[in-house]
Amino acid sequence: MFSYAFATSDIGSRIRGLRQSLGQTQKEFAAALGIVQGFLSAVESGKKTPSDTLLIALCQMHGIRREWLETGEGQMFAAGTARGAEAGSESLGIPLLKRISPNFPEVDPAEIEDYLRLPDLPPGCYALRFEGDFMAPTISDGDLVIFESGRRGENKDIVLVTNRWGEVILRRLRLRGDEVYLAAENASYVPFRPDPETRILGRVTAIWRKVKI
Repeated sequence: MFSYAFATSDIGSRIRGLRQSLGQTQKEFAAALGIVQGFLSAVESGKKTPSDTLLIALCQMHGIRREWLETGEGQMFAAGTARGAEAGSESLGIPLLKRISPNFPEVDPAEIEDYLRLPDLPPGCYALRFEGDFMAPTISDGDLVIFESGRRGENKDIVLVTNRWGEVILRRLRLRGDEVYLAAENASYVPFRPDPETRILGRVTAIWRKVKI
């Protein structure tokens, strides 16, 4: 059994601080990690010890350094990640990604096209240049889409998802009772139900129409 050499309450408070910096509720944060809210609450309050698997997921999903998570020492974000770069320069802004890699939310600095300074956005946002017509007329080809990483979204939110073929697409989340559908704005595309290969990467928070950088 893995043995921890740090105080549970300390790591719990750091996890709580990370969640709050992302502007997420316990329910949202727990869902993104694949755990129940009650367990996350117990971890944050120091009543439960996070598993090694949970720590790895936190580090990979948010670019956190394992040493900081366990001891509170050093930089919070790992070097070579978008957030690690932002930690070194508070003025960089929102990373504009050239593409979404299969390892997202891990971001290779080479995948960052630029940084955008946009007002009134929550922490943990990325920008992506939209291509296609499946979200027309809401989102047009060439628009900049701002999304919060790790946010699963609620009914009628637009979310960034990967389909069964690994393609990154935008769809509107539709909830009908216990059923979940992902629908395009363009009526030419048929709504579909997510399968085990579908992964929600984040929730769209803003759309900037053909902004010149």
